[in-house]
Amino acid sequence: MVKKAEEVDYFCLNRNLIKKIAVKTTRKDISFLLMMGIEPVVIFLQIVRLAVPYTLTSVGATFSERGGVVNLALEGMILIGAFGAAYGQYKTGSALLGVLLALFCGIGLALIFAFVTVTLKADQIVAGIAINILVMGATRFGLSLLFGSSMNSERIAGIDVPFLFMDPLVYVAVFSVIGGHWLLFKTPYGLRLRATGESAETADSAGINVDRMRYSGVLVSGALAALAGAFLVFQQHTFTDNMSAGRGYMALAAMIIGKWTPAGAALASIMFAAAESMEIWLQTGMIPSQLVQSLPYVITLFVLAGFVGKASAPRDAGVPFEKNRKSE
Repeated sequence: MVKKAEEVDYFCLNRNLIKKIAVKTTRKDISFLLMMGIEPVVIFLQIVRLAVPYTLTSVGATFSERGGVVNLALEGMILIGAFGAAYGQYKTGSALLGVLLALFCGIGLALIFAFVTVTLKADQIVAGIAINILVMGATRFGLSLLFGSSMNSERIAGIDVPFLFMDPLVYVAVFSVIGGHWLLFKTPYGLRLRATGESAETADSAGINVDRMRYSGVLVSGALAALAGAFLVFQQHTFTDNMSAGRGYMALAAMIIGKWTPAGAALASIMFAAAESMEIWLQTGMIPSQLVQSLPYVITLFVLAGFVGKASAPRDAGVPFEKNRKSE
């Protein structure tokens, strides 16, 4: 056993390192980390924490794109989910109600995106970017209106658990991968969704409601992206302006690297999380900070360059469906 005095000294000496662990670390936890060898454990926990938002969002992106909709609005859906979770818990004191408000906001934004792209046939890329810009402005305005600051909200408690693996949202991310794979590849719904993304005309001729399937894929992606935002804000205990920080775009890259499958997207998400963790640990001052901060994005570009030619997207992804369109 480690004496309390030694625990306090160790905590003081390593406070900057301990702050990087995404848990509410108690002295008992520190003793456990000491016995296990602290650095590998800290790195492992950090990678898990960073991987959860990527995993949730990339699995959601898989559903949207398998249905034929390129959801570039994921960035905004993460951000609106985080804002909803922060405000919900701030007003009610309940993490559960915060998550429910995050889901309401994420699904509501996804419904708007689906209406614009599926019903109105707008360009999916342009619509996604427009929604991201809209949400960035709206959350900033919401911060000023509700919290009196354009930069951050009041502090919230988050999900009150003593250790990362007691956070239910971690298990939601795991379930999204397992359940998502089963739903896409083992159920009639998944077959219809994949058929819609591959050939909307063929799916329509087989009696499948293409618009309904595409709406469902987008709504699933909105719900999972909102949960990713809730996890982010609960871990950081405050909502900050633009806190999604490109995770929606990275999740799309993870989906492509994962070849449009939930399991592949999750593995790519873990890789991105490891790269981000490496970025944090390399910020020692010996390497220029700008170079270190660009590391995850450089790795993404290299991996995409190696994988994008070996994976094929659903054929009708990004193509609006016209029911009476004549084949050329």
